[in-house]
Amino acid sequence: MTDEELLARALDLAERGRGTTAPNPVVGAVLVREGLVVGEGWHERAGGPHAEIVALEEAGERAAGATLYVTLEPCAHHGRTGPCADALVAAGVARVVAAVADPDPRTNGAGLDRLRAAGVTVELAGGELEWRARVQNEAFRVWVARGRPFVTYKAAMTLDGRVTVPGSRWVTGEESRRRVHELRAGVDAVAVGMGTVRADNPRLTARDVGAERQPRRLAFGQGPLPAGSELELLGGPIEEELERLAKEGVQSLLLEGGPTLATSFAAAGLLDKLLLFVAPTLGGSGPRWLGELPKAVELRRLHAETVGKDTLLVAYVHEP
Repeated sequence: MTDEELLARALDLAERGRGTTAPNPVVGAVLVREGLVVGEGWHERAGGPHAEIVALEEAGERAAGATLYVTLEPCAHHGRTGPCADALVAAGVARVVAAVADPDPRTNGAGLDRLRAAGVTVELAGGELEWRARVQNEAFRVWVARGRPFVTYKAAMTLDGRVTVPGSRWVTGEESRRRVHELRAGVDAVAVGMGTVRADNPRLTARDVGAERQPRRLAFGQGPLPAGSELELLGGPIEEELERLAKEGVQSLLLEGGPTLATSFAAAGLLDKLLLFVAPTLGGSGPRWLGELPKAVELRRLHAETVGKDTLLVAYVHEP
């Protein structure tokens, strides 16, 4: 197998830890010696062994002289477990190919430096594999490096950018609405603005998708909340509220509000990712999904996919 195929295998392994490693990232590792896989693993839970350690334990003495393929730079600090970089050196691993550097300030290049200092050959993947590794831990990367949640804004709109359709409750189709519930199930918090609260009094729960837990449900703006609302009101400046959420362990935030909330976050430079569900409909009238901004915003990595009868546009404002 090629280096690219082995790193892709490590990325697949990392996904097996999805949902159980918080606040840690998901990580996968594959050890290869003389063309044979001698050990592999993934980080299963916070406080448990890291992916590199699992792979080393499976390989045993066969780790000496092996190459490690890992999705994230081996850590160099003492946390609940010891530094993986030191364990790799002690095991005699000869080469490490990492998909991407660790954004955690406690490591952030120090793990690779420690390996190099011990005579280990170190390589970073670059290219599409690096991008895949960044996206795999996009929320963790922003949370640990910028001290705020990774913010995704989701909107359902017509082809002419309207967020309502006269005479219809829904803008997009059933498949798109189900995808939104899946998104809610995968984030730490979901939020709307007070305009949406007053208009719809939404629940913001993840329904009918087998969610193992519900996200925190938030409303940005000035209250009061309607009687019986189960949302949590955040009335301070956006930057301060995001910082507080991050300190409380919220790594990922999904915004579902209307144009006022979207414009506020976009103007403040606090949107990281856009998910725009576009229906094959011309609304003709009604509010658009985004208001006026002080300057143009360049989007990155734009791509489209079909969701039922709709088209989902995905783009990054800030690369993770």
